[in-house]
Amino acid sequence: QVQLAESGGGLVQAGGSLRLSCAASGQTISNYRMGWFRQAPGKERDFVAAINWSGGSTTYADSVKGRFTISRDNAKNTVYLQMNSLKPEDTAVYYCAARSRPSYGSLSSRANEYDYWGQGTQVTVSS
Repeated sequence: QVQLAESGGGLVQAGGSLRLSCAASGQTISNYRMGWFRQAPGKERDFVAAINWSGGSTTYADSVKGRFTISRDNAKNTVYLQMNSLKPEDTAVYYCAARSRPSYGSLSSRANEYDYWGQGTQVTVSS
């Protein structure tokens, strides 16, 4: 079993930056594809970004492309989401997810293709 714990959320003004961290425990995630998702009040959980096991392949939702960067440090069993140029519409609870199943082909943006989830961290962007 993998436990995921997000941190780094908070309140920031539009145009500001935040760095989210997702620390894994229980077992190594070095072989897992990892993803970030977000959910705003009254909305579905949306894909934000994903990264392969080595960090050499990443993919992003169009809404965050060029502003957000996903990265990982397998030695620290941690995945990061650097968020720049934040907008009020980025306000949401951000969740980290791990895919432990064998993975082939493109990185997945579907929530049901991830096996482990964190509790989430709130990000609020004021205008």
